[in-house]
Amino acid sequence: MSSTTTGGAGAGEPTRRDFLYIAAVGIGAVGTAAAIWPFISQMNPSADVLALSSIEVDLSNIQTGMSVTVLWRGKPVFVRHRTQAEIDKAVADDKADLPDPATDESRVKKPEWLVMMGVCTHLGCVPLGQQGDYGGWFCPCHGSHYDTSGRIRKGPAPLNLPVPEYAFISDTRIKIG
Repeated sequence: MSSTTTGGAGAGEPTRRDFLYIAAVGIGAVGTAAAIWPFISQMNPSADVLALSSIEVDLSNIQTGMSVTVLWRGKPVFVRHRTQAEIDKAVADDKADLPDPATDESRVKKPEWLVMMGVCTHLGCVPLGQQGDYGGWFCPCHGSHYDTSGRIRKGPAPLNLPVPEYAFISDTRIKIG
C-alpha cells in the first residue's frame, strides 16, 4: 500500500487557509482597537481640567504677616507669610496635646511660608484667618479652632487643614499641584 498526500503541501507547512485566518484575525483586532479608542480617549481629562491641575503663585507681593487666598481645583488655598512670632508659637505648640498630631516642620517647606487648603475638615466650610483661640484660623460654622500652623486644636474638626502638594520654583514663586 502506498500512502497518498492531498493538497500538495506537507503536514507542517503553512497553507493559504492559515494565512487567510491570521490576516482576518489581525484585521479584526486592528478594527476593534480603532473602534474602542474614542471611548477610551474620552475618559482623559479635558483641557480646562488640566489647566487647573496646577497654579503658580507670586509671593513677592505678600508682606510678612499677610495672607492671600487663591483658588486651586475650585477650592481655596491659604498662602500665609508668617511672622517670626507665629513661627515660634507654632514650633512651641509641637509638644501640645493635638487631636491630629503633626509638627510645624512637617507642614511647611520654608518656615516663613505656610501653604494649606482653606477647607475645614469638619463639614467643608471656609475658616476665617487670624482668629480663634490660637491666633490661626477659626471656622464659625461649628467652632473649630486651628493654630498658626493650621493644626486643629479645639472643636469638632477631626483633622488639620490639609497641605497640598507644592514646590518653590524660585524664592518668590510657588507651584501648587
